[in-house]
Amino acid sequence: MNTTILTHIIRLVLLFILQVFILNYLEVGYGIQMMIYPLFILLLPVELNVFYLMLIAFGFGGLIDIFSDTFGMHASAAVIFAYFRPIIFKLFAPRDGYDILMETNMFQMGFGWFLRTFGILILIHHLWFFLLMIFRVSEILYILQMTGLSAVLSFILCILFQQLFLRKPKKEA
Repeated sequence: MNTTILTHIIRLVLLFILQVFILNYLEVGYGIQMMIYPLFILLLPVELNVFYLMLIAFGFGGLIDIFSDTFGMHASAAVIFAYFRPIIFKLFAPRDGYDILMETNMFQMGFGWFLRTFGILILIHHLWFFLLMIFRVSEILYILQMTGLSAVLSFILCILFQQLFLRKPKKEA
């Protein structure tokens, strides 16, 4: 089995366990929900076709929905994340384009790139999730508050996850 496929499977399992068995049970207050699973979608290969990307996101989000009793909200938000990923990646592409051998994590791409791309994508993901969850235009300020606070906490958790579980590139002498 290809080592990159095995790496992605291990990441999927690890992020799934963290999300379903730990983060779903943490109470922060103000309706804040920490979601680390979108990081899996971000870390998939750049050259992956958007159809397959959305299919993987739907399956992974659906699996989280099954264990979270959220009736498709995670699946829908994950598909939105996957749909916008190539668009945002194109907006912030390096001058020479993406190297297909390079991972799209904060160590390989740089923290500035990660902050812009993942920051925008996590905001889109969370906004869609909370719009579906509340589904009332009259609660737009509450939706925006939950989106902002949850996105910031989720972003910080994703940085910590990368610090703990991803290999930093070796510096060339």
